[in-house]
Amino acid sequence: MPRESGASSNHRLGVHDEIVPTSRAGDYWIARSPYTKTALRAFCRAMTVENTLGLVLAGGLARRMGGGDKARIRIGGKTILERVLARLAPQCARVIINANGDPARFADTGLAVVADSVPDFAGPLAGVLAGLDWAAAHAPEITDVASVPGDCPFLPADLVARLAAARQAAGQPLACARSGDWRHPVVGLWPVALRDDLRRALVEEGLHKIEAWTARHGVAGADWPATPVDPFFNVNTPEDAAEAERIAAQQCDL
Repeated sequence: MPRESGASSNHRLGVHDEIVPTSRAGDYWIARSPYTKTALRAFCRAMTVENTLGLVLAGGLARRMGGGDKARIRIGGKTILERVLARLAPQCARVIINANGDPARFADTGLAVVADSVPDFAGPLAGVLAGLDWAAAHAPEITDVASVPGDCPFLPADLVARLAAARQAAGQPLACARSGDWRHPVVGLWPVALRDDLRRALVEEGLHKIEAWTARHGVAGADWPATPVDPFFNVNTPEDAAEAERIAAQQCDL
């Protein structure tokens, strides 16, 4: 489908408009009119913020960092958690934290802290399930959960919009982030409607690999460039923390 220059930006986008990617990076066709990524983000933000719950996965054991909460590591004068929340909160109706142990350690955020319902630190899928269950019990208006790790200090400001656009374009129920040659299955958009199937996979099948479960249902990839800064750079080691500090010193937007 050729791109027409000078397309009107006055077209009103509706819930039945189809979003499909063009050959030009960052641009999409919506309905029968071309829109730049700015217009697409505005549409997806309007459609997703109201119905999307942000989930910060902070339930890991951080063994390579000597234990503790990686989200509390300070990068560029702010904790990683502060950076994550600054990016995620404007994109979602509400945000919660998934963490095991004493929830009081996150009391300063004012956010609900939800522990895994599957025992023995069953991995990020257990955290996703905890978020889906919380949404079903406490926020029935929520249709999707957008998950992010609690150790990524440079998350993109258009994360939810682009995940939603990729999912709709591909006609798949799930979406995850990609940057360069790397897939980031923990950074994803998850329908609340799939929570019972996820619970069966975790509890009855003992399935813990994210991509094994998402492949059953279909997952779209939303792409970001990995340079000059990978937005999904995560802090797993002291060396990573030092590199994040260097990157933060060069960034002015967060």
